[in-house]
Amino acid sequence: MSNCCTTTASTTVDLTKVKPYGDTMNDGKMELAFSLPVPYGEEAEEAAKQLLKQMGMTEPSVTYSKDMGGGFTFFVCYAACQQTVDFTSIHVTKVEGEVMDRVECGEYIEKNIKRPVVVVGASTGSDAHTVGIDAIMNMKGFHGHFGLERFKNMEAYNYGSQVPNEELIAHAIEKNADAILVSQTVTQKDIHIMNLTNMVELLEAEGIRDKVLLICGGPRISHELAQELGYDAGFGPHKYAEHVGSFIITEIVKRGWQKKEPLK
Repeated sequence: MSNCCTTTASTTVDLTKVKPYGDTMNDGKMELAFSLPVPYGEEAEEAAKQLLKQMGMTEPSVTYSKDMGGGFTFFVCYAACQQTVDFTSIHVTKVEGEVMDRVECGEYIEKNIKRPVVVVGASTGSDAHTVGIDAIMNMKGFHGHFGLERFKNMEAYNYGSQVPNEELIAHAIEKNADAILVSQTVTQKDIHIMNLTNMVELLEAEGIRDKVLLICGGPRISHELAQELGYDAGFGPHKYAEHVGSFIITEIVKRGWQKKEPLK
């Protein structure tokens, strides 16, 4: 079979011309949800359909609309997309390497590092959300995936939310951390970009950026974005403590940091 095609239960799909489907393969049907700053009514629904047409979509229909008040309307629409994507040409920048489970991580540390691995983390800046950092670090973890606190041979310190970058760096220095985890949930007007960039600048000013692993995570974080901002790795949705922990401990060995030097 050609590497440009794949076989499903009922048909063969050309992976060089992939498009959405709803009822039948390649019908292009998509569901879209959005709001417009227009008052609720038939005119609002027509505006939504015209917008979809201008986006190159056909057969637009509004299946649901709701008055949001203040001259705003929310829509759920269906339309047919005409564009396709070449799936065979896609390359995603992602964290490479084996993902070990909690027990395997503990054994790896014992065998290859021979000392506790220290990790500090927080939701920094004005971000008050702890769901992300708790899922990665807290003992109970999330969705059946235990956090780093439960990993053998790992010391994990979760400092919660709204922690200034300077304060988290001070904790990292105090604990002589191997890794700093920064969680960012609030992303309005790219405030997470500014805060993440500030963390890198502060570490460079302290002269310790190259002495610690810097990792960020959140709903709009990707490994590619993290690297662009100067981080060692980024973890977005559907990533758990074992993904983060595996990266940290294998990277420590790769960099020859088994004997940890003081950060300051």
